[in-house]
Amino acid sequence: MPVLPSPEEIEAAKTPNGAWARVQLAEWGVPWPPPKGWKDELIKRWEAAPPDGASSPQHRPAPAGFAQETIDLG
Repeated sequence: MPVLPSPEEIEAAKTPNGAWARVQLAEWGVPWPPPKGWKDELIKRWEAAPPDGASSPQHRPAPAGFAQETIDLG
């Protein structure tokens, strides 16, 4: 799974020429040559990701004592 960098990490990874290395972009999952809007797309994904240490809703464990109701359609 590619690394999802913060906006600050993206800017800090610039080369002295003001671009990004192919290897760095590959680590982030950006194809070569990088498509137009790649940086904005990474930032959107980073902003939408859950905070560090938080699980996504589909992986969150059920609360203690949780019981799912069943309905008899029979």
